[in-house]
Parts: sequence; structure tokens; C-alpha cells
Amino acid sequence: MRDGVAALAAGALLLASGAGAPQALAAGEAGPYAYAPDARPVRGASTTSDAPRLEAGAVYRDTLPKGGKLVYRVDLDDAGHAYVSAVAVPPQGAALSFQDGVKVSLQDRDGFDCGSGSARFGSAGFARPVAAHAERALDPDRTLCQEAGSYYVVVERDGKESSSGAPWGLELRHVLEPKPKAAGPTEAPGGWPSASPAPPAGGPRERAGGTGFADAPGLTEGEWTDRIRPGESRFYRVPVDWGQQLFVSADLGSSAGTGFVGSALPVSLYNPALGLVDSADSLSYDGRQKSAAFDPLPPVAYENRFASDSATSNVRFAGWYYLSVSLHPKVGETFGDRRYGLTLRVNVEGEPQAAPPYAGPAGIFAVTEDDRRAAADGGTGAEAAPDAGTMRLVAAGGFGAGTVLLAGLGLWTVLARRRAGAAGGPPAGGTAPGSVAGAAGAVGAVGAAGGPVPPSADAPAGSGPPRGRGW
Repeated sequence: MRDGVAALAAGALLLASGAGAPQALAAGEAGPYAYAPDARPVRGASTTSDAPRLEAGAVYRDTLPKGGKLVYRVDLDDAGHAYVSAVAVPPQGAALSFQDGVKVSLQDRDGFDCGSGSARFGSAGFARPVAAHAERALDPDRTLCQEAGSYYVVVERDGKESSSGAPWGLELRHVLEPKPKAAGPTEAPGGWPSASPAPPAGGPRERAGGTGFADAPGLTEGEWTDRIRPGESRFYRVPVDWGQQLFVSADLGSSAGTGFVGSALPVSLYNPALGLVDSADSLSYDGRQKSAAFDPLPPVAYENRFASDSATSNVRFAGWYYLSVSLHPKVGETFGDRRYGLTLRVNVEGEPQAAPPYAGPAGIFAVTEDDRRAAADGGTGAEAAPDAGTMRLVAAGGFGAGTVLLAGLGLWTVLARRRAGAAGGPPAGGTAPGSVAGAAGAVGAVGAAGGPVPPSADAPAGSGPPRGRGW
């Protein structure tokens, strides 16, 4: 009991000190990219001989220098497809050109490219997070990249010499997709419904977007409103099941003033493995409301992967599809540095169909009832982690945290006094170990020093709030 209360007390002390909490943004400041809270630090190598290993299902964080090439290793079996994605995060305000971008390749031990993908900043040409992925696909008609063993992930940064030399942040993910038990269709569908669906019913609802893939809130079908600052990127996610077709559009609200900004609102859609499905960056803004939408996408189907165009090929599995929306900094220079109205219209057409007969667990390539609830509630991937409920209980904030702390310390005091009474009581004028007075002194020390008090020798190792988790 003492150990459990000590853990609660240590967690409450950390909350009181603000340790681990996101730093508050100054008024008018665009939020930084939100890396997955459980991202592991890694240092990519310059050669395959020194390449660090990436584990499947984990998230990693590294730094990509200008003109740099980083190499990692993944150990793959012959029982499933493999994907590795890289999110490139240049510093806000960095000078970039349309040629700047990131490339990801998966190579075998002979240096053959099993698959590659790239993402560029395009005509918008301003710093914002972009993602690309590479795959190792199993195909009975191919001989290369099919065997089990070591493969290498190569992440490269391209661009002009005049572009900013500041290093970019890098977020890496490695995920696996099992093979089907039996062979299915090997040709992509030839057509699909392309008529625009009816506007979603129910009227607009507010939902604040995240600042990264890890904290992107869920969306269901409907009309959603948010606010976005110049230079800022907002992230959202939508569960799309097998056989369902996703339609998304983004509207930028009107504003006072005159002027013109090209490529003002780049919008990108990514699949569950963070492969780029489609992007739209041609919206020009003159102060009047504008709308950006993707061309009609096919329903989610396993056989889409056999298509030659990426917009069809990357709609290959069920799961969370991610939407990123960025506002050009020049909009602030031309029309005023403030928050602009953003409206998303989401339609998910069609009834869910049966999943392919995977030979193993589908993992992230499925839509569960928990996913549907998270979409309705605006839940993020971090909140869906197994220990997120514990974090929410400890971090209930304000009155709740104080109540838990006082109740726990009161129980702790009773136990300590009983133990002290059995032993003859504390020395005259002393304080029982773990008493409320001692704990109050510790809290006072936190307030005075502005940081957490280290746990005492009686506190269990590792006490305090649990670590956040990403995917």
C-alpha cells in the first residue's frame, strides 16, 4: 500500500511541477511538430556496416543533416510485407525550394532497391512536415527481395545548395503486414464511383487538429471546423474499412484585406503506413473563401496495390488514414498574422467488407470498434495506448490530482502512525515518515525550486507518471 501511494504522490508532484508537460506556446506562435511521445532516439549510420536496427512496431527519432544520407537495418522474414516511413520535419521558417524533399529506400544486401518513396515541398516551398515510405513486398513472380534476412533503410535529403542548411528532425516507423493465406486478385480495379457524395449531415462541429501524426484526433463522417495559423500544420485521422471510399475536402475561410498567395493551403493524405496517397497544393488565396479536394479515391481494397499510380496503389489496406493541412506563412504577411477558419468535410461511403484472409494478425491494417469510438470522441493514437488510461487518471489535473494526492497521503499517514505506534512512536517533536507535514514540505520545495523533488529512499524505483506512447 505504501508503495502504491508513493507512486501516486510522486506522479502528483511531477504534475505540480509541470515536469513532462508540453511547454505553453506564446500568443500567435505556431505549434511545433508533435513527435510520438515514445519515440526512441536512434543515430543513423553512414554505412550499412554500422547501421542500427529498427524494430517492427516501434517509432524512432533522428536528425537528418543537409546533403546527408542515413542508413538503418531491418530484419525481415518471408511471411509478410514490410514498410518503413520517414517524416521529415524542417525547422519552422527554414528557407526551402520546391526541389527540397526526403527519399526513403529499402534495399537488399546486394544494394538492390526493393521499394522507394519520396516527398517534396513542391510549389508551396515552405517548411512543414512531409512523409514518405518504402516497402518490401512479397510477390511470387519476383526473385529479388523475397527471402528472409537483413535489409537496409536509406533516408536521403535532396535540395538546392541555396536551401537552408539547418538539420531536419526525422521520425521513423517500421510496420509489418502479413501475407494472405491464399492468393487473391492480382489486378487493380478498373474503375470506381467518382460522383461527389452529398454534403455530410449534422452541421459543423469543432475539433482541434494535432501537430503531428501521433496526436492527430479522430474524425468521423461530418463537417469539422478548426483554426489554423500561418506557418502551422494540422493533423487529423479517419478510420476507413475494407470496401469503404473516402472523400475529403478542406476549406479556408475568407478574410479582410487584399492580395494574392499561391499554393496557400497544401493538403496531403497518408495511408496507415504513412505512404502518401495524394496531395493538393494548388489552392490560391485572395481573401475569399477557397476549397481544396482530392480526386475521387478508390474503395479500400487489397488488390489496389497492383495499380501503377500511387493514389490507387496506396489505398491498399484498412486502418487510419491521416490528413495534414498546412497554411502558407505568406498568408499571414499578406492578410494578417492570426488564426484562420478551416473547415473539413469528410464522407466515408460504403459498408465495411470482409478483410483479406491474412495469415496473421492485421495489426494497424484494420478498423476495430475501439477505432470507431476514438473517431467519434476525437481520440488520438497516444490516447489509445494500453497505459494511456493510467496517465489520464494521474493527470486528471487541478482538483482531481489534488484530491488523489491528499487522500493518498492521508492513508499513508494512518499506516505510518500505526507502524510508529507499534514501534513505540516517533522521537519527541519528530515527524512520522511519510506524514502529511513531510509531504507538504516536499510540495513547498517544488513550488520554491520550480522543479520536482527527487523521491525518497522509500519511494519505489521508477515512480511517477507512466511514459506516453505513440502507435
